[in-house]
Amino acid sequence: MSNTWWELQIFCETELEESVFWRLENFGCQGSASERKGDSSVVKAYLPQIKVHLLDLAALSLWLRQDALCFGIVEPELQWNLIDEQDWASSWKQYWHPQEIGDRFLINPAWLPPPENSDRLLIKLDPGVAFGTGNHATTQLCLEALEMRFSDYNSFFQSGNTKEDNAVIADIGCGSGILCVGSILLGAKKAYGVDTDPLAVKATMENRILNGIAAERIIAGEGSVEALVKMLEQPVDGIVCNILADVIISLVPQISAIAKPSTWGIFSGVLVEQSKSVADALEKHGWIVATLWKRKEWCCLNVRRS
Repeated sequence: MSNTWWELQIFCETELEESVFWRLENFGCQGSASERKGDSSVVKAYLPQIKVHLLDLAALSLWLRQDALCFGIVEPELQWNLIDEQDWASSWKQYWHPQEIGDRFLINPAWLPPPENSDRLLIKLDPGVAFGTGNHATTQLCLEALEMRFSDYNSFFQSGNTKEDNAVIADIGCGSGILCVGSILLGAKKAYGVDTDPLAVKATMENRILNGIAAERIIAGEGSVEALVKMLEQPVDGIVCNILADVIISLVPQISAIAKPSTWGIFSGVLVEQSKSVADALEKHGWIVATLWKRKEWCCLNVRRS
């Protein structure tokens, strides 16, 4: 039983895809990916059979239909079947292809050769069961926000100011480590990552090796902000946090304690309708929301210390 997995397939309109990913993540699915066919998408996701019953899958189907009704979109179709463990880990990979994100990044699946003649920053990635392939809108928003932050950071020093060290970053909820790797490629001196899922920590360290990054430049550990505090030598220059709105709100006081007066932050995993609650919590603890970026129903708050 423990070696059997549910394979879920959701056939939906492309504009519903991000909402589907969000539902699947909250449902506990692992290794999700999508394939687009014209105006439609096929989203696949996997989770152990022992974690859910058929009634749970029926409830998921209902939630997906309700989401579609809210957006005025054709209702998606959810299908499921059982597969052996040796099949699940590789099944979803056939749907994941190299992807350009923002102006500088190219996310490339580890099992595929990189595209030729690309001048983009190449992130080789094998997420395993961890969140963060670059397919989700929130991951894309965070990578684009990192581009902006490091562009500003480098411009500041190139204008004649004295540079001390490159930025030190903290990634809370590091998942596959994609944001840690992206930060290093953009010029960060060091990235600390924490995640409550030990498999995510494992994925982060494996992707560090995959991208040829020295061990001292990406340090990952299991836990949340309290674990991060034990790992840090001093407050950080930048914080990225791509989790869920309620979790962000609960962590804001602890996050503020690891910040300098000049620290900036990138917060995502937030639905547009949740943005005010997250912004209020941040502003209550001395942060200023500089910009709010949106992509479909998701948003990313770019903030700085007041």
